[in-house]
Amino acid sequence: MRDLAYITRMVVKLGTNVLTSRAQWQEGLYPSQGRRIREGEIDLAYLYRVADQVSGLVAQGKQVLLVSSGAIGMGARELGLDRRVSSVQMRQACAAIGQPLLMDEYRRVFSIFGLTVAQILITRDTLNNRTSYNNLRSAVERLLQMRVIPIFNENDTVSTAEIGSAFGDNDQLSALVASKIDAELLILLSDIDALYDQDPRVNHQARPIRQVHSLSPEIYAAAGDNGSEFSTGGMKTKLKAVTIARDAGCSVILAHGRTPDILPRLVAGEDLGTLFDPAEPLKNRIRWLKNAIPSGSITVDQGALQAMRDKKSLLPRGVVSVQGVFEAGSVIQVNDIAHILCAFSSEELRLIQGKHSQEIPGILGPESKDLLARPEDTVFLDT
Repeated sequence: MRDLAYITRMVVKLGTNVLTSRAQWQEGLYPSQGRRIREGEIDLAYLYRVADQVSGLVAQGKQVLLVSSGAIGMGARELGLDRRVSSVQMRQACAAIGQPLLMDEYRRVFSIFGLTVAQILITRDTLNNRTSYNNLRSAVERLLQMRVIPIFNENDTVSTAEIGSAFGDNDQLSALVASKIDAELLILLSDIDALYDQDPRVNHQARPIRQVHSLSPEIYAAAGDNGSEFSTGGMKTKLKAVTIARDAGCSVILAHGRTPDILPRLVAGEDLGTLFDPAEPLKNRIRWLKNAIPSGSITVDQGALQAMRDKKSLLPRGVVSVQGVFEAGSVIQVNDIAHILCAFSSEELRLIQGKHSQEIPGILGPESKDLLARPEDTVFLDT
């Protein structure tokens, strides 16, 4: 048995392949109801079971936040589309149609158990901006105090991979949510029941790994392309999510979402799925810097890079080149291995790159700063 008795706040991610079902006769929310559902349609009977499990956890004093897939699929079915939606514009349109339909289903099933749900649509930009991130965090804290179940989803209508505001998949979104709101546990529910030491699809001798203490090269090798969630990612994307959550001191469990009573059984410590132990947590500000999408990038010389590693401030003198357009106070990338909170805009930085500190007032004015980034505004991605 696992000792998870200390858990009070958890994030549960529900994957598309768990929420939807193959064509079948679906039992209704009440015994007298029932209907034929199409393949890929949201399984309301399953949602009912999730709401039942969550209500039980809430009754125990647990705080539960959900990250849900399914909006794009619901929108596509509402439009009568029978093929996978691939274009960005059509996915945005389907998300706009499907999101209120998905939330209405959540509202209906959770209301049966006397619980209220709240929809929270976010983009990468929401989390990149320190002010909007803090506002989001405060709003979530208030919802949890009122015993409301926050349901997160990416705002696909305005998020696009081309402009870098998309999370890429709900695994990473759920990990970022868990990191930002200081959850102690992230549960990834999908049609994958565990991390295996080999690909179980080709090797019937493959064995599940029940606990992972660190993300070693052997663990990444075992991940391969396990699973069947080919829409936005398989096991490798889940390990990216695990990395984000572990940096926040958050444990992660990967388990099959259709296992009966999976949530209370996991929280009770049953040896199901794969448990990833947390790492030593990074400070909240450092986590924010590390996981932010940079607005631009710079290249610095080796002397400046070493000074950064030695916990010294980065000076404009060490800047070799500036890429992109960004404002002062933006998160930018340095030599592809670090993120900093930059004190200058890209326009200012191009004027002072390679200059000594005493030259800067003559270029930008007497009140200008002379430091590009302090040690507390720097995080290396390889540590």
